[in-house]
Amino acid sequence: MFVDTEITEMPSRETGTRPSPEAILQRLQDNEQAKLRVYIGAAAGVGKTYQMLEDAHQLREQGIDVVIGIVETHGRAETEEKLGDLEIVKPRLVEYRGAVFEELDLDAVIARRPAVAIIDELAHTNIAGARNPKRYQDVKELLENGISVITAINIQHIESLNDVVERTTGVQVRETVPDCFFKRADEVIDVDVSVDTLRTRLRQGKIYSVEKIEQSLNNFFRKGNLSTLRELSLRHVAQFQSTQDQEYRTREGLDQPVIPEKVMVCLASRGSGKKLIRTGARIAGRLATDDWFAVYVETPKEAEGRIDPRAYGALQENIRLAASLGAKVVKLKGSNVADALLDFARQNAITHVIFGQSARSRWQIILKGSVINRFLREVKDAAVHVIPLDKGDD
Repeated sequence: MFVDTEITEMPSRETGTRPSPEAILQRLQDNEQAKLRVYIGAAAGVGKTYQMLEDAHQLREQGIDVVIGIVETHGRAETEEKLGDLEIVKPRLVEYRGAVFEELDLDAVIARRPAVAIIDELAHTNIAGARNPKRYQDVKELLENGISVITAINIQHIESLNDVVERTTGVQVRETVPDCFFKRADEVIDVDVSVDTLRTRLRQGKIYSVEKIEQSLNNFFRKGNLSTLRELSLRHVAQFQSTQDQEYRTREGLDQPVIPEKVMVCLASRGSGKKLIRTGARIAGRLATDDWFAVYVETPKEAEGRIDPRAYGALQENIRLAASLGAKVVKLKGSNVADALLDFARQNAITHVIFGQSARSRWQIILKGSVINRFLREVKDAAVHVIPLDKGDD
């Protein structure tokens, strides 16, 4: 439990009624389970690790047993000084390709059983041989063992924002955390500084070593990049708060959404649908809805055993990504793709439909028809989003 942010809830004056049995059960479960606090920042150097260490000192002053599971100071003097006399669980030393690395000792933290563990670099990939491939999976294991966690991540490491970040910065981020992980969080907090402040910290050598400063200022740390990343961070945290508020108010009977928003991503059984899936996840996040679907239609020529192996492999990859981002994956069967998708949209009261627009000639559209055009003609209660696809995406 994070005592420094505990809030005592008063009976609601908006309803004048007792909480529902479901609300009471949820409160009991909330009190019993380990807590997860996630700090998000636009980039390295905003102060996420420093803030986590601030929390650790405050919690210890309140009599709460807190330890450092793993913290990356990156040689920053202020951060190293902030460690102070906090208890640190000795990291596990792992030799890899002739070098020795410090890794989180998951077993040691679980054996120590603190009330709270500070775990930095949430998106980190563990060195081969670790029990879990990714550090966020280590965090899940700590939570399952009743240990509350405070952790941190940069916005570019959130899976659904991966393609947006690449388009904005030109940098492909390979270490990502699936959006569904954050549904377990009790708090998601933005650590924010202005673009000019962040660039000043970089020039002063407070983020990277001297030889990396000029290159960073002219690439990832350009003003336009940082402004976009900062906006993404603020929006992501706002969406999380909106979702939490909606869930709470629904559970307490304070209000109900007038029109439930439902999002449907239309996948083809060929090519890459990652761009569409991430777009769907972002739209669902902005609408604060968990009702979003990744839907594909299996035609007779694409049935199991008949589908091209490469197309099947790409489809399975899309399905895994969609599921990791929280989509409900739906396989429809039919000889006519448009009919199957239209029936599903109507039966499930879909309000947002997402298509990929590949480069098809006018004659192809005339001969085969356009699913998008049919939706525009026949589905009047849904917004249709058409996402341009690059040559490698269609």
